[in-house]
Amino acid sequence: MYNAHRGMVSTPNIRLTELLDQVRTEFENQVARTGEYEHQITTQMSEMELVRQKVYQLEQQQIQIKQKYDDEIARLHQELAKNHSVQSQPPHVSGPPHSTGHSQGPQPPVIGHGNGGLFGGIMANGPNQGLAPPQEQPQQQQPPHQMPQPPPALTQQGPPPPQQPFTYPQSQPLNNGKLVSEAPILPVTSTACTGGYGAQPPQPTASPGPARRKPGPPGPPTPQQNPPAPYPDPRASPRVARPTPPLVNPNVGNTLADLDPDRLPPNQKKEGADWFAIFNPRVQRVLDVDLVHTLPHDSVVCCVRFSHDGKYVATGCNRSAQIFDVQNGVRVSYLQDDAVDKDGDLYIRSVCFSPDGRYLATGAEDKVIRVWDIKTRAIKHTFTGHEQDIYSLDFASNGRHIASGSGDRTVRVWDNEAGQQVLTLQIEDGVTTVAISPDGHFVAAGSLDKSVRVWDVTTGNLVERLEGQEGHKDSVYSVAFAPNGRDLVSGSLDKTIKMWELQPLRGMLPGAGPRGGKCIRTFEGHKDFVLSVALTPDGRWVLSGSKDRGVQFWDPQSGNTQLMLQGHKNSGKWAGTRGTRDFGLEDPADESFCLSS
Repeated sequence: MYNAHRGMVSTPNIRLTELLDQVRTEFENQVARTGEYEHQITTQMSEMELVRQKVYQLEQQQIQIKQKYDDEIARLHQELAKNHSVQSQPPHVSGPPHSTGHSQGPQPPVIGHGNGGLFGGIMANGPNQGLAPPQEQPQQQQPPHQMPQPPPALTQQGPPPPQQPFTYPQSQPLNNGKLVSEAPILPVTSTACTGGYGAQPPQPTASPGPARRKPGPPGPPTPQQNPPAPYPDPRASPRVARPTPPLVNPNVGNTLADLDPDRLPPNQKKEGADWFAIFNPRVQRVLDVDLVHTLPHDSVVCCVRFSHDGKYVATGCNRSAQIFDVQNGVRVSYLQDDAVDKDGDLYIRSVCFSPDGRYLATGAEDKVIRVWDIKTRAIKHTFTGHEQDIYSLDFASNGRHIASGSGDRTVRVWDNEAGQQVLTLQIEDGVTTVAISPDGHFVAAGSLDKSVRVWDVTTGNLVERLEGQEGHKDSVYSVAFAPNGRDLVSGSLDKTIKMWELQPLRGMLPGAGPRGGKCIRTFEGHKDFVLSVALTPDGRWVLSGSKDRGVQFWDPQSGNTQLMLQGHKNSGKWAGTRGTRDFGLEDPADESFCLSS
């Protein structure tokens, strides 16, 4: 018996040895991975050190360049001071001294004029001080006022000395004493200066020489300082008025928010009492838009969704979900869970109709999904399991499954008939949006980590991961499948919308790992975060809502925007599409919902 008993003990010992071997193997694998990670960290730290050194070198170079500019400006100021001192003596002298003194007078303005624009963007003190000398000279050169006719004389003297016009425009920052001596025409310039620069300091403009040279340096300073200046030459006037016309229809690409509706022709805009639309002037106008209803609410509207048949629209706000008839704008249902504690706020973050229109799913801040029977206004199912706010819901086309995305870093799939959870998908960061493909086989999710993921619902395998160089540069806040089920659209805080072509036969190769879809189009034109995207049921248009308060319609073939609509005081979020006509726009900080067609 004893020997038999000893024999029976040997089997567990073998099993224990096997387990220890497995633990040892796993430990060795982890050690190897740790080594790899440490190597990667060391490499990254080395790269960071190189970047730091490069930044330091650039900083030193910038300091040296700034010092050179400071020295150059100081030298030029010294020259200006010398010129003023010399100028105080010869102004009344005849001939040569006159020319010398004036040559020195106009030269400073030229320096200020030329360098003012150049140094203005680099140094803070350069431009202002560069333009200051012209104001001091009028005091010393009051006599020029006695010569209101020298400007014409200038015109006569202009042709003979073409040296001066050539010299001044060409050597803006480095005007040495040569320029001063070469400006015998300057006497006349001084008079023109007084007329050109507004009341007294216009010497910079006149310094170039005869009247024909006025267009040379008439940079911004001339029109800004003296639009109505008593310039003898009328040619200066058109230059002042010219910049205005181009602003009427500038080329802003797809950034239609940069266009001023007040300056657009009637065929490029449409306006209502509290909304307006701008049509892209670069593309043929093929759409029109009008306001159908404005649906006021008592609290902030957080989300909006159309029913599949387009007859109803649901909104989510504080503590309640509401359903409106699209035809007449009348509220037909008010859904509120009276069992919830009445204290505090409870915002509905997401709403979604079942395909047959019988049920409405809502996701709220209390981490609970409620499925309402719309006809009886009763709760059919309550799904719990998420650990943070629920930000997105989507019904599958079969009407049975519901996908949900939450800040708890999970996507969950629920069975509306069985009343239970059937799938949990874990990722590395918060989930902001979910969408189920038209055939119901795949679920896509956008997250805070800039990625879009696509899973096979039947197996739970990750089959697509859309990121990398072609991917978004900031968090993804909205995803939507195209009607063909092959393309996917995503919107991000990087202000762009991307259209992806998913790989065919995805999920057919077990264990192959996720593939990377191809980004076939990037839509750029919004000036702030893109918070929501959608496609029309025919896939003809991509729509996007942004924090810049605009909704834009994009042509997926050309990538051009057709129009931009604004109808709220704050950021707009997309509601969805009803056929190819109606759509909704809601504002998370404006207590209204606009329905347009």
